[in-house]
Amino acid sequence: MLTLPNLLTLSRIVAVPLLAWLLWWPQWQAGYGLAFCVYCLMGITDYFDGYVARAQGTVSKLGIFLDPIADKIMVAAVILVLTAQGVLTGPYVGDMHVIAGLVILLREIAVSGLREFLADLRISMPVSRLAKWKTAFQIIALGSLILVPAAPGWSVPFTGGWATPETVGIVTLWIAALLTLITGWDYLRVGIKHMD
Repeated sequence: MLTLPNLLTLSRIVAVPLLAWLLWWPQWQAGYGLAFCVYCLMGITDYFDGYVARAQGTVSKLGIFLDPIADKIMVAAVILVLTAQGVLTGPYVGDMHVIAGLVILLREIAVSGLREFLADLRISMPVSRLAKWKTAFQIIALGSLILVPAAPGWSVPFTGGWATPETVGIVTLWIAALLTLITGWDYLRVGIKHMD
């Protein structure tokens, strides 16, 4: 069923290879600028596919299936390419910031498996409010980290000092990783109750 919301979701999946390709060369400042634009468009379509589906009453099983997959593919691709190209590094602990990305990826895989297991038992696991906050911090983090090579030296005033995209990206990535652990544990506790 190719409704407008489903086409928007599919467009995000189709755009992932383009996004990964643009991120492949950190020294290509314009490429990272374009990648940031593509990333923002993907985020906008993520919001509008659900909004349009609910507004038009066209929520479909295909859309319910594809939407979280599109999100996970995009996040995984960005984390993996930023890691491979050395962008996911930062002050104080250098490459240790990769651990935050790894935590996010592992949780996504674990929760997807748990949802699949519970679906066989006809038990739904709705997204919690905290998980939505995790997603928001994750999206801000990855967008900010894409901006690091796109706008070197750029900063904005923040509480009496200056914040760079790298600082915003690293801080929000670790916040997302912490929320990932908390929400992952919450989902696991729910799932364990249904395992014999």
